[in-house]
Amino acid sequence: MAGHMPQAEARVVLSNKMGLHARPSTQIATTASRFQSDIHIAKDDMVVDAKSVLELLMLAAECGSQLIITADGDDASQATQALAKLVEGRFGELDVDG
Repeated sequence: MAGHMPQAEARVVLSNKMGLHARPSTQIATTASRFQSDIHIAKDDMVVDAKSVLELLMLAAECGSQLIITADGDDASQATQALAKLVEGRFGELDVDG
C-alpha cells in the first residue's frame, strides 16, 4: 500500500526513582524532536505526543510505570530505539539505591 508509513514500537518500564518529572520529560521531547516520525508515548489508556514536554508531564508516570513508545515515519525504528535507550539508561540519573 503506497503511503503507508513504517511503524515501530518499544515497551519500557520507568526505573528512575523520580519517574517522568520535568527533566526526563524534556530529554524525551528533545530526543524525539530530532526525528521526522510522529512519536507517541502511552501509559495505561493515555497517549501523548513524545515531542511535547507538557503532554509528557500529563502522563504522571511514576517509577515502575510501563510506557509504550510508538513511532510512525521513515525513521520510526531509530526513534523508538533512541527513546527506549534513554528510558532504560534512567535518563542518566545516578539515583543509586543506598
